[in-house]
Amino acid sequence: MQAAGQWQPRVIGLDLSLTSTGIAGTGWALAARPGKRRNHERLDWLLAALAVRLQDGADLVVVEGAAYAQGGQAGHHELAGLWWLVTQYLWRQRIPYAVANPHHRTIYATGRANPAQHLPRKERSRVAKGMVRNVAVERYGVECDGPGRYDQADATILAAMGLDWLGYPTVPVPDTHRRALEAVQWPELIPISAN
Repeated sequence: MQAAGQWQPRVIGLDLSLTSTGIAGTGWALAARPGKRRNHERLDWLLAALAVRLQDGADLVVVEGAAYAQGGQAGHHELAGLWWLVTQYLWRQRIPYAVANPHHRTIYATGRANPAQHLPRKERSRVAKGMVRNVAVERYGVECDGPGRYDQADATILAAMGLDWLGYPTVPVPDTHRRALEAVQWPELIPISAN
C-alpha cells in the first residue's frame, strides 16, 4: 500500500460498452455515454472520449474483455469492433494494456465470481453489480453515481487491479480477492515496482 503523496503509476481502467463506457483512474471515474449516436458515429465518439482521457499517456490500461457467456447482449459485433479500435489505439500509442474478463474483476472486488449466487437467477446480475459498485465507493472512495454508476465501478476495480499488479495497491486487498490477478492477460513488461 502506498503512503499518501507517494508517486504511483498512471493506470486507467476501461469497461467498454456501446451505451456507457466506464473510464477510471486513481480517485476518479466517469461514464462516457454516446447518447443516440449509432454505428460508426458511436464508435468514433467513444474512441475520441477515451483518447481525451489518455492524451497524457498511461503506464498501463486494464480493459475488460468480452463476456462471451452473456449471450443475450445485443450488439456483440459492434462491441467487438469497439474493443479492437480501443486496443489498436493503445497499441499505436505504445500504451501497455491488460485484458481482464468480468469474472476476474468481480473476484478482485468481492472475492467470488458470482457473489449473488444465493439469490434467484433474475436478481443475481443486478445485485452483483451493486456489490461491485459498493466496493468502488467504500474501498476506493470513488463515487459512482448516475446512469453509468456500474460502468464507473467496473472501471475503478480494473484500474485498482492494474495498480496492484504493478506493485502499487492503493488499499490492502485480501488474497482471496487478489487471486484474480493470476488469470488476467498482463502485458509483457517488467512491473514498475521491480525497477
